[in-house]
Parts: sequence; structure tokens; C-alpha cells
Amino acid sequence: MKGKTALITGSAAGLGFAIAEALARAGCDIVLHGIESAESVQPQQARLEREHGVGVAYIRSDLADPGAAERMIAQVRALHGGIDVLVNNAVTRHFAGVAEFPAERWDRALAVNLSAAFHTIRLSLPGMRERGWGRIFNMTSVYGSRAVANRIDYVTTKTALIGLTRSVAIETINQGITCNAICPGAVLTPTSELRIDALMAETGLEREAATERFLAGKQPIQRFVDAAHVAQLLVFLCGEAGTDITGAVLPVEGGWLAS
Repeated sequence: MKGKTALITGSAAGLGFAIAEALARAGCDIVLHGIESAESVQPQQARLEREHGVGVAYIRSDLADPGAAERMIAQVRALHGGIDVLVNNAVTRHFAGVAEFPAERWDRALAVNLSAAFHTIRLSLPGMRERGWGRIFNMTSVYGSRAVANRIDYVTTKTALIGLTRSVAIETINQGITCNAICPGAVLTPTSELRIDALMAETGLEREAATERFLAGKQPIQRFVDAAHVAQLLVFLCGEAGTDITGAVLPVEGGWLAS
């Protein structure tokens, strides 16, 4: 994939960064994105450049801002001329019942989790069509296929991303472009680390026991999915064997949806 450029939103840490690292290993120039300071991201950015010999840029942008996606895509074009691989991974979430859910948090989730993906896709597609090649990935979730209490923003937006994926896939048939949804289960990320830490503090459990309780009734493998495995699937789909896989929802969730 040398010579191609990948933009991964929400990639300063966690699953997004694991995807960025896998694409860098495959030869892609990388554009990281997040709301973290450039100084905090710089060590990871420098490591990717040093270890994989690719260009790595970082764009700090809050995608809740209606014009943020357009400015971000313009910056990537200025740096690299276009986007070959687009990964919509940025997400925000809030935990509350629907009757108590703050309206401003709902609006933010729609903007970051869903509208930003629409805007990055619509702005990236013309260039992909000109070059006759592109890979678009929307990071959905098990909760795009199942509901859970007190997460109305996350369940709604992750479900909607599946519809967006299928629509874009149909519109790009036979254009050298694919659009797929990756459906991870519980992946160990900074957010899930915080929730495990809180459970340990609340219950006095050791980490392994707290992890098992956290995953009880969810992921049958009773451990977190490795973020690197999700990233490797995405890289595979960028290759020749992924040419005819489009409009798919691809689970990496340790049997959760089968249980």
C-alpha cells in the first residue's frame, strides 16, 4: 500500500491508533485525528514514522463542529492530494436513560458519530472515483445490532452507520471502491480501562476478576478482543482479496452476536 494515504478519525489512542499502526506497517502514509493536543500525540506519531518509514501527520479537530470535517479533508488534500483509505472511528458517548439524556449530548453524538462520517465520505469520494480506487470503513459495534439500556446515543448512531455503509456500497459498485462496516466487540481501549478501574475500586476485585465481571453476559470468550486483530482485518480488506467485499458488516466480537 506504499504511496496511499489513510485518514483515521479518532486515532490518537486505542483502537483508532491500532488501525493507524497496521496501515502504516502496510506502507500507507497516515493522518491521525483527535481532540488531544498535538504535543501529547507527537511521541506516538514519531514512533510510527521511525518504525515504518511513512509520513504521519496529526490533525486536531472537534468533529462536533459542523465545518470541522470539511476543514480536515481540505488539510489532508493539501498534505497528500487525497484520501485512499478512510476510517470513520471517532466516537463520543454518554450513559443515561432516554428520559434523562441531555439534549446537547444527543446532538453531539449525532454530529461526531454519524454526521462526521457522512461528511468525510462525501468529501473523499470524488477523489477516490478519479483515481478508481478507495476503501471506506465505518467502525460500528455489537450495539449496532443489539440494544442496551442507558446508551441511546451509541446504539442509535452505531445502528445508523450500518445503513450509511450499505448505501455508500451500493453507490460505488464497480468503481474500485468498497465501503464496509467493522463491528468490534469489547476492545481494551482507554475508555474501557477507565470502566475496569472504576469497577475494581467499587468492588475491590483484582483486574482479571473485574474484567470477567465487566464482560459477563456479553463477549463469550470472556476476554477483550485484541485491537490489533481488528486492524489486521481492515488491512486485509484493503488488499486484492477485499475487492468484492462491500456493504458488509464484519464482526470481530468473540461470538457475542451468536450468543
